[in-house]
Amino acid sequence: MLLLGLASRYPGFSPPEFIRNHAGDTCWAALVYLVLSILIPRRPVLKRAIIGLTCAFTIELSQLYHAPWIDWSRQTTLGGLVLGFDFTAMDLIRYTFGILCCAMLEVVLKRKHSNQQAPTSL
Repeated sequence: MLLLGLASRYPGFSPPEFIRNHAGDTCWAALVYLVLSILIPRRPVLKRAIIGLTCAFTIELSQLYHAPWIDWSRQTTLGGLVLGFDFTAMDLIRYTFGILCCAMLEVVLKRKHSNQQAPTSL
């Protein structure tokens, strides 16, 4: 997920403009959800999605805060990737889409897996 998001903004890779504009933030949010799923796998999907959205929205809203220490952190590679730079309301939609896609995919895969596990009656 991380590599897809980074690739979407890599200068040598020229995806369509729509992908270039939206994929990075969508993949970043999906990565947040996946990390949460690794850290707290027994939590329900909805709870992990809400926690992921809360984290993503909080980080986006933190971009409205510009103290010297946090702006310095944003200038580092890791700080820029995690914290971002400028608040954009559209990012909130991208984050929601990325997390919802992961959560829905997990639900579908779990249902498919549980259907395959169910004993067949004759």
